[in-house]
Parts: sequence; structure tokens; C-alpha cells
Amino acid sequence: MKAGGSISIWFFIGVSLVVNGGIILATGLYELSHPPAVQTVLANLHANVWWGALMLLVGIFYCYYFAPSRYLARMQSK
Repeated sequence: MKAGGSISIWFFIGVSLVVNGGIILATGLYELSHPPAVQTVLANLHANVWWGALMLLVGIFYCYYFAPSRYLARMQSK
């Protein structure tokens, strides 16, 4: 935490990316096993699986890198 006791906004962005990416990825994986009756034009690309996985990975990175304990240690070493 910073001197004022606040947490980096990037940590919360990471949490948001993890939650949203997990939901999108889970939806995409569900649609792989239970295809919808009406397919969109580019449904064979499974964009929700790819984007969900990417968002989840970026969110995990942000949560790890900007974790309050790690962020505090970096700020104190400067």
C-alpha cells in the first residue's frame, strides 16, 4: 500500500479482468460442448474462448504484479 493506505488501481483492474475473463471463457467452453441452435458467421473461430483466456491471463498477471504486498515492497525500495 502507498503511504496513504490506498491500493493501486491496477490491482482492481486485474481483479476485474480475472472475473470477466473467467466468465467469458466459461461461456465459450460451455458453447463448445453445447453449440447454440443458430450459429453466427464466425462461430467456428471461438472468439469467446480466446479472448476469455487472454483476459484471464492478463488479469492474473496484473493481480500478481500489482498485489498490495508486492507493490508496497517495490515502493519502499525506491
